[in-house]
Amino acid sequence: MVASALALTACVHAEAPVQVAPPPPVPVVQAPPQPPAPVAPPAPTVPPGMQYLYGSGEGSAISLQAWRGLTDYVAQLVRKRPRDSVVLAAGTTLAAPAFVPCGRKPFAAVFDVDETVLLNLGFEYSDAANPQPYDEARWQAWEKTGAAKVAAVPGAIDALTKLRKLGVTVVFNTNRSAGNAAPTAAAIEGAGLGPAVHGETMFLSGDDATGSKKDGRRAVIAAKYCVLAMGGDQLGDFSDLFNAGLAPSPRRAATSIEPVAAKWGAGWFVLPNPVYGSSLKGGFDDVFPADKRWAAPATTEK
Repeated sequence: MVASALALTACVHAEAPVQVAPPPPVPVVQAPPQPPAPVAPPAPTVPPGMQYLYGSGEGSAISLQAWRGLTDYVAQLVRKRPRDSVVLAAGTTLAAPAFVPCGRKPFAAVFDVDETVLLNLGFEYSDAANPQPYDEARWQAWEKTGAAKVAAVPGAIDALTKLRKLGVTVVFNTNRSAGNAAPTAAAIEGAGLGPAVHGETMFLSGDDATGSKKDGRRAVIAAKYCVLAMGGDQLGDFSDLFNAGLAPSPRRAATSIEPVAAKWGAGWFVLPNPVYGSSLKGGFDDVFPADKRWAAPATTEK
């Protein structure tokens, strides 16, 4: 037994140890990088100017105020025929303005259309919901198809009705296209502001060779009528001279220098429009005079 055990032990010690290979490393699979979660664009908001003009009580009140002032002024002039129209004569200047004589011509009042007698609610809704740079094709489509999506400016219907009862012809002078005369007349009349007859009581861009300038059309109107009042939302609704290359600061100054300053509220009536147009220009140097700038004083902690 002892011999057998020794022999077995010898055999055990004689065998080489069994080498077990380690398992191969498990490859680490890298997940592909995930793109960042998309950030939803901010929901469109109504611009402040639109909030004011189309939605605020203040915007309504200032329009009512302008229309009431206009009709009261015209009523006084009808009783005492003025010598001159409120339309500037050809070749005049803002510094020394001259006006077209009235003679015995019948009375009229001349108005811009967009944001003066009509609020373009449909177009401005589209613009607020889908902000994009101005596109002439889009505006032309609006002129052609948007007649039912407008509203009268507060106070305009009552004012134009009173003017007509006073024997004053209401004439529209707008930069809407002459090619869209029919839908423009439909928009005006559908809002309760008509009648509007192209070439008689409605004048449009393209009626002459001056494009968006209105002085030529005003001259045609003033040759036929004694114009007692004009209303608009841009200075160009009163004279193209305001848009003759003037920078914002001198353009603003031109409104407050006599004798032009005396026309505001006395023949020339401005309606509010903080939404678009020639008024919305100017950088810091144009808007904020250097001697009127303020900065909060530094605080000193104790």
